[in-house]
Amino acid sequence: MTKAPTASRGLLACLPTVRRLVALAIVCGCVAAIGGAPAAAQTFYVATDGNDLTGDGTAANPWGSIERGLAHLHDQGLDGSTLLVRPGTYAQRQRLIGTFTQGVEVRSETPYAARLHSNDRPVVAYANPRGASGITLEGFDIAHVGSGASPLVVHIDGGGGNAGIEKLTLRDNVIHDSYDNDLLKINNGAVDVVVENNIFYNQTGSDEHIDVNSVENLTIRDNIFFNDFAGSGRSNANNTSSYIVVKDSNADDDAFVGAAHVSVQRNVFLNWEGNTGASFVLVGEDAMPYIEARDVLVENNLMLGNSENVMRAAFGVKSGAQIVFRNNTVSGDLPSLAYAFRLLAENPLVTNDQIKFYNNIWSDPTGTMGASFGSGNDFSDTPAGDTTNWTLLNNLYDNGKAPIPSDPSEMINYTDDAARIVSDSGLPLLHSVVLPRFNQANATFADGSTSIREAFVRLVRQYGVPDPNSAGVDRALPAHSPTDDILGNPRGSLPDLGAAEQRALPVGDWDEDGDVDGRDFLGIQRTNPGNLAGWQDHFGQHALAPGSGLPTPEPASLLLLLSTAGSIGLLTRRRPQNPDSIGFRLARESARTPTSPTCVGL
Repeated sequence: MTKAPTASRGLLACLPTVRRLVALAIVCGCVAAIGGAPAAAQTFYVATDGNDLTGDGTAANPWGSIERGLAHLHDQGLDGSTLLVRPGTYAQRQRLIGTFTQGVEVRSETPYAARLHSNDRPVVAYANPRGASGITLEGFDIAHVGSGASPLVVHIDGGGGNAGIEKLTLRDNVIHDSYDNDLLKINNGAVDVVVENNIFYNQTGSDEHIDVNSVENLTIRDNIFFNDFAGSGRSNANNTSSYIVVKDSNADDDAFVGAAHVSVQRNVFLNWEGNTGASFVLVGEDAMPYIEARDVLVENNLMLGNSENVMRAAFGVKSGAQIVFRNNTVSGDLPSLAYAFRLLAENPLVTNDQIKFYNNIWSDPTGTMGASFGSGNDFSDTPAGDTTNWTLLNNLYDNGKAPIPSDPSEMINYTDDAARIVSDSGLPLLHSVVLPRFNQANATFADGSTSIREAFVRLVRQYGVPDPNSAGVDRALPAHSPTDDILGNPRGSLPDLGAAEQRALPVGDWDEDGDVDGRDFLGIQRTNPGNLAGWQDHFGQHALAPGSGLPTPEPASLLLLLSTAGSIGLLTRRRPQNPDSIGFRLARESARTPTSPTCVGL
């Protein structure tokens, strides 16, 4: 970077020292070079004291509901606008409506302070004359109020696949405590949906955190899934189902037969409190006479066995084809009927086909892999004839000091992995895992985090990163590895097994994204201010491969951004760290992440 002109240095010198460092860090580490000032997007407002009849959406005269605001944006052609929802509790159903080519953002003005709390399905996207496309819902606390609620907390219904319910994003929301059915249901022909950087906890009965039912092109990434019924003053009946299920239970009633092109990547799953027949991730469920899901990719997920409740298996496939599980980490005691996976065909007309496992880590340091109800250890449940064309290759198996369980009556055992690695995973022990419940009173999470992304990074750093001596370092098959890991770090030419790469990171890289920038400053300042001197000494250093980082702004662009920082709140506004929509991921992902992940041939 060339030296800034005298005028630029003079302006920077006028800022207080710490503020100047933060400004430089945010600009250099998170913003691509600015070629010209973009046109200002229009911003409108919703508030609890707003009025849908007399409001005009201005800051002084807001609307009273999200639906009214979106209808106005659609009808007036205000594509690309932002709808800010002010703090408070919104008890009515909020409908996502309107079709937006450029996209609109519906965002809680203060993260998690706008509460969509209702017993009438708090958020829905249903068939309507305006459609529902190009809408992002971000930063909300979404939940049922209590017993007597209508089924579902968030419902995206594709209207059969021809109703324009598509291109929807749920981002950075706390979605919790359904008192009837699923937390989130996406079904009936919906397409192009992204669910990212959210926290999910506490569904009800034999239902899921996310029920994916007869949809196409769905991505579920960077979320945290757990249950904590006692924390919500509820009893745990151990009767809830899988955290995520991907299936099709309505045959040809909509545009699709079988869910397809679904990606479950870079999520953290923990604290199982469900029934003994369910899984963290399950493909197929309803014993239909057809394949319920095809082309599903499950990669870079961290699954923690930190509770005493018994599950069926971490992964399950009951009616699926072309399903790939790669670079996942399953760690901890995890009482289960089978530690790794269960592959089963419940309908005699269907067999699972092309089920593949590459580069995963299954690690139970207690030596009780798959033990439950006093039974012996069990690696997999795979009845003969229920699955064809399966692959188990280059995975790591660690059962502490006990042998890896093997059962000749099962079709698949760890010994079927021709490139198996039976050794120490080097993963941390699970001691006193703090569940990141959201505390509305102080707007923080139980682990001390102030954002979902911060809580996510904490869990991965504490429990998902092996030590440098792990047998999985540099041992993954590159042809069957994602290009990045669970934190978005590039894997390089010698990738590691499991979800997280073991990396030599610069001093001061608090968020482990490969560079020392403004986000690291804010994280260190909040959690360990004694390390600020190390951050300052190493500011600007990075561990990214040459050419993979973001360009450094020229002095003129830097001056422009700093001169407008006060008006746009860049230096003080707290925004959620969404890894796929802000600077430190944008450059990498735009070049190599497909809109519709495809698993065929992996």
